[in-house]
Amino acid sequence: MSLSGWICVVTGASRGIGKGIALQLSEAGATVYITGRQEKTLKETAAQVSERGGKCVPVICDSTNDGDIEKLFERIKTEESGRLDLLVNNAYAGVQAIFENHGKKFWETDPSFWDTINNTGLRSHYIASVYASRLMVARGQGLIVTISSMGGLRYLFNVPYGVGKAACDRMAVDMALELRSRGVASVSLWPGPVKTEQITQFVLSDDAPREVDSKTKELFAHGESTEFSGLCIVNLAQDKNLMSLSGKILMTCDLARRYGIRDVDGRCVDDFTSLKFLLTQVPYVSWLSSFVPSFIRLPRFLLPLTSNHF
Repeated sequence: MSLSGWICVVTGASRGIGKGIALQLSEAGATVYITGRQEKTLKETAAQVSERGGKCVPVICDSTNDGDIEKLFERIKTEESGRLDLLVNNAYAGVQAIFENHGKKFWETDPSFWDTINNTGLRSHYIASVYASRLMVARGQGLIVTISSMGGLRYLFNVPYGVGKAACDRMAVDMALELRSRGVASVSLWPGPVKTEQITQFVLSDDAPREVDSKTKELFAHGESTEFSGLCIVNLAQDKNLMSLSGKILMTCDLARRYGIRDVDGRCVDDFTSLKFLLTQVPYVSWLSSFVPSFIRLPRFLLPLTSNHF
């Protein structure tokens, strides 16, 4: 019960990564406020938390509604005497739209596609961070984790997705700059491919869209569980050197190595910066991967250079 007494918020915790994070935080002893738009799925998550002996407070909250977000944090201020230790910005509503518009160029989609991808996501993350930071700054401590992806570094899925993830990364970094003197940490977290319910439906199922290539299916078939990001966050929250990580973009595979953790099923997660893994993704030379030690990794300072356009 390493997080006993902690008060946490996980947005978009009805399913997927958010649900997995809530389960791990509650299992570690935290009281977790979970948000979502559907009462039924929220209660299902809360029931699973209770089955594991954890404490969960389901809150119906539309992340596109600024008033709902404000009321959430006002409730926490009242019920928890102003205490908030951790916010996980996870709410996202764009997965189905991404696959429904798979292969379309930005000018071939309705302009509202931008809002579908980035309102419940980038914009709601900012609003939630504003209200959470007010509680954290008042107490001089706290952690904000914004779930992002490698789509912020290189083209992935579509234009709004990449812009939104790049903005999430920049937001986490810039918030850390302003929060550092107040004792509050802010990071962006990149999970690897995760086998969520929607990924199973749109990528891994037999009736998945034909446009999904075999390499993508293979990546997700061996992807992380929905709870692995939660395991990483539990360990990150307890890190005695947390402030040294504030303002950074963290990858779950790096945190797995830092804290010596495996996925909930005991598997080691793929390290997407290892030369061995990268070679498996290159046609005609993938056979070389069998001769490369797994500990040889691409230096982090080279990652931004892969998308440098100056």
